[in-house]
Amino acid sequence: MHAGHLHKPVLVLNASYEPINVCAARRAVVLVLKGVAKTEEHAPHLAVHTARHAVPVPSVIRLLEYRRIPLQSRSLSRKNILMRDRYTCQYCQRTLSSGDLTLDHVVPRSRHGETSWENLVACCNPCNNRKGNRTPEEAGMKLLRQPRPFSLHTSRHLMRVLGKSDDQWRKYLFF
Repeated sequence: MHAGHLHKPVLVLNASYEPINVCAARRAVVLVLKGVAKTEEHAPHLAVHTARHAVPVPSVIRLLEYRRIPLQSRSLSRKNILMRDRYTCQYCQRTLSSGDLTLDHVVPRSRHGETSWENLVACCNPCNNRKGNRTPEEAGMKLLRQPRPFSLHTSRHLMRVLGKSDDQWRKYLFF
C-alpha cells in the first residue's frame, strides 16, 4: 500500500451508525486492529500489509462502543468563527479583540445568505458598516480568504462533500 492510501479519508460512525468524524485510513486501520472499531465498508482493492497479514483498507468504520460526542465540539458559534479567522477582520486584515469584532454574513441575510461556516466571517465594525447590505463585490471589498468550516471533524458539510466522491459513504450520510 503506498503512502497515498494511508491518507485516504475514512468515515467514522458512532456505534449508533451516526457519522461523527473523518479520519485518515492509517488511523482507521489502527482502530480496527485494536478492536475499537469494525470495518463497515472496504475501500475497493486496497490493503495494508502488516508483518503477518494483509488488512483491507476501510472506507467506513464504526466504533464498537458508543461515544458521547460533546455537541459543541466545534459548533457554529461567534467564538469559533472568531477563532477560525484568528480575530482578524477578513476585509481590512486588522487583528482586534473579540469585543471589537462582529460577524458578517458574506452574502447578506436579506439575499438569503445562510448562517453557516461558509458564509460568516470576522469583521470589524467600520468594515461591517461600509459593506452594509451588499456582497463584498458590490461593496468593492475583498475577503482575506474564503470562509471554510473550522475543521474536518466538525463539519457535516465536509463529510457530504467527501461523501459525494465515495459511494460507500452515501448510505450513512443524510444528504
